[in-house]
Amino acid sequence: APPSRPRPALRAAGRANMAAEVWRYFCTAGRGLEPFLAQEVRERLGATEVDCVLGKVFFSTAAEPGELRQLKAGERLFLLVKKRPPLAVCGHRGKMLHEIKSLVIEEPKYWQDILSIWRNFHGSERKKDNVSQDNRLPLKRKSEEETNTVAKRQKTQVRATASEEYEVEAGERCVVPERKSEHDCWTERKTSSEDASNSSGEKPIVKEQLNLSFRVSCRCSGAIAKILPSQEMGRAIGVALMKQFGWQADLRDPDLEIFVHLNDIYSVVGIPLFRLPLANREYIKTAGLRSTVAWAMASLAEIGAGAFVLDPMCGLGTILLEAAKEWPEACYWGADISDAQLEGADVNIRAAGLMDRIELLQASVKALPLPSESFDAVISDIPFGKKFKITKDTELLPHILQEMERVLRVGGTIVLLLSQDLRKHVDGFAKRPGNDSPDAIPDGASESAAANALNVDGNSSSLVNGVEESFPSSRQAHYGPLVPDGVYAVSLGKTDAFIYKYRKISSARSQ
Repeated sequence: APPSRPRPALRAAGRANMAAEVWRYFCTAGRGLEPFLAQEVRERLGATEVDCVLGKVFFSTAAEPGELRQLKAGERLFLLVKKRPPLAVCGHRGKMLHEIKSLVIEEPKYWQDILSIWRNFHGSERKKDNVSQDNRLPLKRKSEEETNTVAKRQKTQVRATASEEYEVEAGERCVVPERKSEHDCWTERKTSSEDASNSSGEKPIVKEQLNLSFRVSCRCSGAIAKILPSQEMGRAIGVALMKQFGWQADLRDPDLEIFVHLNDIYSVVGIPLFRLPLANREYIKTAGLRSTVAWAMASLAEIGAGAFVLDPMCGLGTILLEAAKEWPEACYWGADISDAQLEGADVNIRAAGLMDRIELLQASVKALPLPSESFDAVISDIPFGKKFKITKDTELLPHILQEMERVLRVGGTIVLLLSQDLRKHVDGFAKRPGNDSPDAIPDGASESAAANALNVDGNSSSLVNGVEESFPSSRQAHYGPLVPDGVYAVSLGKTDAFIYKYRKISSARSQ
């Protein structure tokens, strides 16, 4: 089908009964978390025009900076500057570079609105940071140390060549154009200022723009990457921006970052709204499981007010922290057999100020000192393959699931994070002879389950074709009174994993 007619990325239409302007954003997400993020922006932000592709969710909302910062399933949030169909690939490199530069800097007046909202966010974040400096918790000191470490690491990576670059994310390069002498920069800024004054007569805007430092983060894949490398593309864009607006290039600590992503599906230009990723939780002192995955797991557990929630292998307590922050009216319990893990969890809980919501106890998941049918939800990242040997300890899996099922009330949910190897073992013993319910969900269940999680309002989405088909299908088997209620393939960075959800439909039969 032919591509739809491109619409302006920035919208000024008012939401019903609201005077605030609606802006267009996109948020990056770990592979497999796009359905969770799409549902979250709808429910938390009242977002519209939600569109998903692999690794990104595009949406429109009139939400304030504080509301946007509350997103839990996303990694980084960007103000969408441009979203266009993929650039036509041809053998003429000069023509392609011209089209790329035009994509970024066309309609210079358009940048006035872009910079206006960006400054609002930037100012909000700066105020927040100033307030946070008064907080002397070790967490804040740790964040500052991490920031300093990153800055030092970036500094050592700067090369004294015509251009400088470093890896920002996987496949993404940050480029600073070739440095010029003071005279060249002054002449360039003066010329840009005069040109802008002659064309628009808006001198105050030009002066404001001249104070900006910037860098370009360019990420290319697909056919265009075979013709033009990210470094060359980023350098060309950077030089064009310097000439157009008189901005100063700064790799180490820029005021503004321009993010450009070009592939065979779309051409995207955006500006990150916050210096730190959304996934960096200020309330988690020592991270365990990725916070976005932990939140996604908790969101599947259907936690309601007054519910009792258990993580029987809690580790550092990341799942409990994410759940307690999002659903504070429930009661949370964490168990672990390791003294060190419980000590780390206790430090995290105290740093987050959640001592009154989360209880910890030392116990083995094989023999929990808890009454039967006493919890409404059980959520756990089963750490086999990390702390245990797959070949030996997976024999304990049936006993672990039985114990989780024992403490779960009828109608309650179990949400588990399983590695690829562990998933095979779970499906294997769940279908062995002697299991009360050997039926399995047909192949393709993971795709439909994830699609259902996304399409809560009945709307179709490109995610079903663009994302879910990239994952293998699964056969999620019944296990006694536990009935499968969804499986979701997610990425943990270097490895893939699967979130399994079960619902307890009856009490276990007496043996």
